Amino acid sequence: MEPRLYRDFDVKFSLMVLAVCLVGLITIYSATQSMSMPFNESYTMRQANWMALAATLALVVINVSYQRFIDISYMLYAVNVLLLTAVLAMGSIRLGAQRWFSIGTFAFQPSEFMKLSLILALANYIGSRKEAMSSARSLIVPVILMAIPFGLVILQPDLGTALLLVPVFFAMLFAGGARMRYLVIMAAAGLASMPFFWHLLRGYQKQRLLVFINPNIDPLGAGYTIIQSKIAIGSGGIFGKGWLAGTQSQLNFLPERHTDFIFSVIGEEWGLLGALGLLSLYFMISNRSFRIASLTHDVYGRLVATGIAVMISLQVIINIGMTTGLMPVVGIPLPLVSYGGSSLVATILAMALLLNIAMRRSRF
Repeated sequence: MEPRLYRDFDVKFSLMVLAVCLVGLITIYSATQSMSMPFNESYTMRQANWMALAATLALVVINVSYQRFIDISYMLYAVNVLLLTAVLAMGSIRLGAQRWFSIGTFAFQPSEFMKLSLILALANYIGSRKEAMSSARSLIVPVILMAIPFGLVILQPDLGTALLLVPVFFAMLFAGGARMRYLVIMAAAGLASMPFFWHLLRGYQKQRLLVFINPNIDPLGAGYTIIQSKIAIGSGGIFGKGWLAGTQSQLNFLPERHTDFIFSVIGEEWGLLGALGLLSLYFMISNRSFRIASLTHDVYGRLVATGIAVMISLQVIINIGMTTGLMPVVGIPLPLVSYGGSSLVATILAMALLLNIAMRRSRF
């Protein structure tokens, strides 16, 4: 990479991402230390190893022009579609979902990388036809590009990831010049089809949506986790109970506390101030991401940055909404914080792409 590009490397953005990752590590340790696992086999050590791998891959992504990734975007998309198809046939089943390839303690979730490859593929198509995106016909291919992974992810089933693809899709179409009336028509058609999709949901997914309306209809089943989550966050008060001192997490009352409900551990141990501190970091990351998108002159870079900014921001909103009872539980991890190698690597690669775009096509 040319030395001049390093002068535009966004150090502050990188430090904010690193800070959130470190919050994730110390929280995962707190959430899982009561499991009495050897440290070298613990969730904390596994997450640290994933972080080291992600950092290595991020360096590669930063040093290769993002245009190269746009050029091979359809190939990356096709590979991810094949992986999503294969996981339905050969993937391991956990908690009723078939989303992972597992080899020993190693687990790989293709849907996490599908989000990024879809963004690149949509950017490629929309960017190459920007002048024609105002016609209805130009929307056919983007709809197909989104519908294929959407359907495959629904079949796993992974409702949260599938639904996340939809606003990313609409945001990129809007940024690419699609007419608002066509977007409104598609959104209305999607809402009108909701009763049909209701019948496609698994029983536990329907129960989660019903529990969102009233957690007390199944307080010892589907509603248990959200009830315990709200107790944990509320008991943290202003200053929290202190690291390793959260009763809901340390006494194992809170399920999934190192993955989807890790924000509950932060709320209990670090209180309102700690939760607001983490939210401030996320706000700065999201704000910087949207700023990169708005100041990028190249249409391809702007589309990729828009898709990533929307994806990360919505994941934060949905996850925190889940843990606080403001949204249904749909299995969305908290970016860079929740335990999970695939999610962590995919998110850091997305951050690296943003840095890549900022270094080559943005002005600050």
